[in-house]
Amino acid sequence: MQPAERRALLLLLGLAIAGHAVRAVVEAPNQAPGEVELVRTLPAQSPLAHKESTMALARPLRPGEKIDIDRAGPTEIARLPRVGPGLAKRIVADRESRGPFGSLQGLDRVAGVGVTLLAAISGHATFSGSNNNLTSGSGPDPSPGAMVAPCPAALAACRTDAFPPAGPPSPLQSRLSLNRATVAQLDSLPGIGSKRARAIVKDRELNGPFPSVDALDRVPGIKPALVARVRERLQVP
Repeated sequence: MQPAERRALLLLLGLAIAGHAVRAVVEAPNQAPGEVELVRTLPAQSPLAHKESTMALARPLRPGEKIDIDRAGPTEIARLPRVGPGLAKRIVADRESRGPFGSLQGLDRVAGVGVTLLAAISGHATFSGSNNNLTSGSGPDPSPGAMVAPCPAALAACRTDAFPPAGPPSPLQSRLSLNRATVAQLDSLPGIGSKRARAIVKDRELNGPFPSVDALDRVPGIKPALVARVRERLQVP
């Protein structure tokens, strides 16, 4: 045998031995030689682990089906039109920290909930809780399990035109004083929320009383459309 042939034979033998060694290290116990694992089971990371929640989100609402937003979890709430998993989690978190919503008007306090969404879910939403943060004159809270009317008169957010001024308040409806209301009271107004309520009080402390309700748009983050939305709920004595 020529020296070149001998070297080639030794090289092939070495490669064969190295291949067996690598297979012995990589192969799982009791795995047949040459077996190929097409799918590795990863319970925490595999999309199959989320199959149940994905199927739940894909379930369309049946005609007449209602979801109690004061009790349902984020998976059920996410089935509502235009409500995704992220917003559903924010709704549940808000409910757990500040209490039930009680009506579509109460749901409006959640960041990301606006006119279009409220109109879209009005036919599928129920509220079994009561919202004690609403100012008087907004009407009684729905009874447990009762569906809120698709577009109640007190809820300007249901209307398709953007925040039109509401009609004159009834004698029983009390308005908040823009220059004396607390953060909690301002927070109860539709579309304001805790962040804007704190900004209003801070602006009032720094710049003095508001000369009119329309002057509310001097607060960063509050636009004229929102001022029009809450104008009939505020007064400047």
